[in-house]
Amino acid sequence: MKMLNLMRAVAVSVAGLASVAAIAADNTIVVGGKNFTEQQIMAEMTTQLLQAKGFKVDTRAGMGSAVLRQAQENGQVDVYWEYTGTSLITYNKIKERMSPEKTYEKVKTLDAKRGLVWLNASRANNTYALVMREQEAAAKHIKTLSDLAKAENAGAKLTFATNAEFAARADGMKPLEKAYGFQFGRANVKHMDSGLTYQALRDKQVDVALAFATDGRIPAFHFVVLTDNKHFFPAYALTPVVRKDTLKAHPKLAGILNGLSAKLTDKVMAHLNASVDVDKKSIRDVAAGFLKKSGLI
Repeated sequence: MKMLNLMRAVAVSVAGLASVAAIAADNTIVVGGKNFTEQQIMAEMTTQLLQAKGFKVDTRAGMGSAVLRQAQENGQVDVYWEYTGTSLITYNKIKERMSPEKTYEKVKTLDAKRGLVWLNASRANNTYALVMREQEAAAKHIKTLSDLAKAENAGAKLTFATNAEFAARADGMKPLEKAYGFQFGRANVKHMDSGLTYQALRDKQVDVALAFATDGRIPAFHFVVLTDNKHFFPAYALTPVVRKDTLKAHPKLAGILNGLSAKLTDKVMAHLNASVDVDKKSIRDVAAGFLKKSGLI
C-alpha cells in the first residue's frame, strides 16, 4: 500500500511538472493568487488584463501564502500580487521597523537575489488600521492617530474594539499607545473576535475599532481610516511581483502591470472587496467592471 501511494504521488508530481513545462513552452503566463477575496480579485483582474493584451494565461488562485511564494520561486507561478510587509517579515525575517518606502526598497533588493522583480507598488496598503464612523470622526476633528491621541489626552475617553491578538502583540496596542503618547484606558478597551470589531463600531457600541485598511466593510459601513502619520504599522503595499526570467521573456508585462498598480488605493480596494463580500457580486464581474471603468481594457 505504501509503495502504491508513493507511485501515485510520483505520478501526480510528474504530471504537475509536465503541465508547468507545457505552459512554459507555449509562453503562457501563470498568474497566482492567495485564498482571500482581495487576492482573488487581483488574480482575476490580472488574468483579464493580460488576456486583453494578447497573452495566454493560466490562473491559479486560492493558494496559501507560503505555497504561492514557493511556487513562484520554483518557477511554477510567473506573477502574483504580494504585500511588502509579508515579504519583509515573513519571507525575509526582517524585524526592523521601516517606512513604506524603505520597506519596498528592502524587499525589492532582497527578493531580486531570488530572481523576483518587484514592480511599482500601489497605494493600497492592507495593514492594520484604526477606524471610526465618518460622522463622529469629522465632528471630533480626528483624521490621524495623532489627532486621536490629542483627543484622548484632552479627556475624550473613546472606547476601542480590538481582537485579543492585537491587544497582546509586541507591536500591537500598547506599543501603539506609547508611540503616539496616549492610553485608551483598560475600562475603555473591548476585546472581541476580529470580525466583530466592525459590527461593534457600526452599531455604536464603541468609538474606535481595529481593522485592516482595505477591508470592504470600511466603505460599506461608512467608516474612515485614521492616518498613521508616524508610520507605526508596517507597510503592506499591494505590489505585482514577477519572475525575472518571465519579465525578460515578456518585457511588456512591466508596463501593463504597473498601469494597473497605479489605479489601486486603499479606497479602491475596499470598494472592490465590498462589492464581493457585501454586495455579493461575482469576482469576475467586479474585476471586469473595474478594468473597463479605469480604461485599462
